[in-house]
Amino acid sequence: MQSKLNRRNALKNIIAGTAAIGVTSGFSALAMAEEDLTKQFKLKGNINHAVCRWCFSSLDVETLCIEAKKLGITGIDLVGPKDWPTLKKHGLTSSMCNGAEINLVDGFNDKKFHDQLIASYTEMIPLVAAAGYKNLICFSGNRRGKDDETGWNNCAEGLKKLMPLAEKHGVILVMELLNSKVNHKDYQCDTTPWGVELCKRVGSENFKLLYDIYHMQIDEGNVISTIKSSHNYIAHYHTAGVPGRNEIDDCQELYYPAIMKAIFETGFKGFVAQEFIPKNADKLASLKKAISICDI
Repeated sequence: MQSKLNRRNALKNIIAGTAAIGVTSGFSALAMAEEDLTKQFKLKGNINHAVCRWCFSSLDVETLCIEAKKLGITGIDLVGPKDWPTLKKHGLTSSMCNGAEINLVDGFNDKKFHDQLIASYTEMIPLVAAAGYKNLICFSGNRRGKDDETGWNNCAEGLKKLMPLAEKHGVILVMELLNSKVNHKDYQCDTTPWGVELCKRVGSENFKLLYDIYHMQIDEGNVISTIKSSHNYIAHYHTAGVPGRNEIDDCQELYYPAIMKAIFETGFKGFVAQEFIPKNADKLASLKKAISICDI
């Protein structure tokens, strides 16, 4: 669930602005830009920002909430019921709930897990709704030799049993797209077309996809075009740098401002959650920089 925009590039607009007002050559525009990142910044309101809990596991939930709120983040991803009171205390949303799944490899594509999954999601869906939340994550599971047709049929059969309850409570079951080349070998829902076909077979607005930008860049590429063509089936986004899953900086191959612009232009109103694994010593500075890059 589941590396670096060069500071000069990330802040080129700030630098350009200082040049326009005639900053002397003896004064570093870059220094001004560096200083600006240390200040509280105001978000533009086009993107609903969230952060994944597990990526900042060195911080307790309370501290993560406090620091996230300083950055204008309004959602924390991948937390279950035990942490919801802490989020509510700080006025934050559980932007992608978890806790009903078995794990990433044992999912809806195998009928032997259906009884356990249906029981677990039947219990969790009302809890999510009662807490005022909307998204609940789920997974296809690994192929284990299943062809696409078998995987689609099995997933659809299990998920359809949950759709009446999800629809009643206004909860969306969101299946994450994960790459099967690097991080999650043999995972079945590993491309957008596979996930979109499953959405069509389930046939409910209460089943959608979590488009993980990192994972889909690895398995299929063509990120912006895919977002534009498949956005009706996407309920949530995750970020991270490719390769490495680290900071979204100039050591990776994706240009996140353009991706965020594409998401915004689809009319998306959900959350974009940072899911990179910080490798820099100051993890919160990395998070702040990521939010500033994605705040188009």
